[in-house]
Amino acid sequence: VGDEKNWGLIPSRYGNNQSDRIAEKILSHYYPNFIKYSWLDRGSDERQYCSPGVDLPISSITRSKYGEYTEYHTSLDNFDFVTEKGLNQSLDIYLKCIEVFENDKFIVKRKEKITIGHLLSMTSGIPGENQLVFGIPPRDNNGPFEHALGYQENRYGYKTDKLVSEPGTIWDYSDPAIAHLSILFKIIMRREIHEYMQDIVFSRIGIENASWDVHGGGPFIGPHTSAHVGLHISARELARFGYLLMQNGKWGDDQIIPSSWVDKATKPSQTLNPEYGFTFWVNTHETRWPGLPKDMFSLEGYNSNRCYVIPSKELVVVRVGSGPNQWNEQLFVRQILKAIN
Repeated sequence: VGDEKNWGLIPSRYGNNQSDRIAEKILSHYYPNFIKYSWLDRGSDERQYCSPGVDLPISSITRSKYGEYTEYHTSLDNFDFVTEKGLNQSLDIYLKCIEVFENDKFIVKRKEKITIGHLLSMTSGIPGENQLVFGIPPRDNNGPFEHALGYQENRYGYKTDKLVSEPGTIWDYSDPAIAHLSILFKIIMRREIHEYMQDIVFSRIGIENASWDVHGGGPFIGPHTSAHVGLHISARELARFGYLLMQNGKWGDDQIIPSSWVDKATKPSQTLNPEYGFTFWVNTHETRWPGLPKDMFSLEGYNSNRCYVIPSKELVVVRVGSGPNQWNEQLFVRQILKAIN
């Protein structure tokens, strides 16, 4: 890195770790014509770092790449080739990378305060819809979880790398936050959400044909369950899940979900938005659906896919469709209640 020729970047094996992202970001900003090599172009040092059974996330910033200039490993690789200007430029780039690393540590430090409760209650501080971050759509040749974790902007140019507040201080509906839960679930339970739900819940209550999208994989983080959207299920089978919740997690004599969790999840989870429990919308204070029962709660999905549960009326109402995005659900449920009373 001591000469004055063009810059290059040799990525790690998968090309998606922190050192890859930071090095590429810095070089793209200061030297946009840099050469991006393949991991297969690595030299002997990288082979040692990533020998069989060892996969360290090492990337390399180069000027004239080793083995590709005539002075390499010869007596001509001297101070006529290595210059003070070249060394200073390289030092400057490395210092800029270190600065970004340190800032990333600060961001990660703030994220250390995030609990699973924050993620479930939409109070993590991870940017969401209030910051115009909808879903986790990646840019071309990028992964959705890379965007959710803040490593890359999405296809619309928005990033989630910085918390908008300290965890627990604002409410913002955040799909990237739910994506964090998908990764955490796999780490903690050693199974994907869709696998666990099918084996532990769905199969025991007669849900046979539900499927769940997965995101990522290949050169990107994943594949992991698409936890914020992507459950494909019929109205009848979704009603079975609603009935399980109405019975406090019990199916016949089988307590499938702890009743204490059902009770906790379907009540306000915080005071910032008392209409939201732990991923459920709730009516405890009669503000979500004025005039409807206080114990009413719902699962709400994209395009107005809904499962309403009213335990006091022993009622489960399901709507499955492809839109509209907004509709008069309050009138819909009220008319159903009127019809059965």
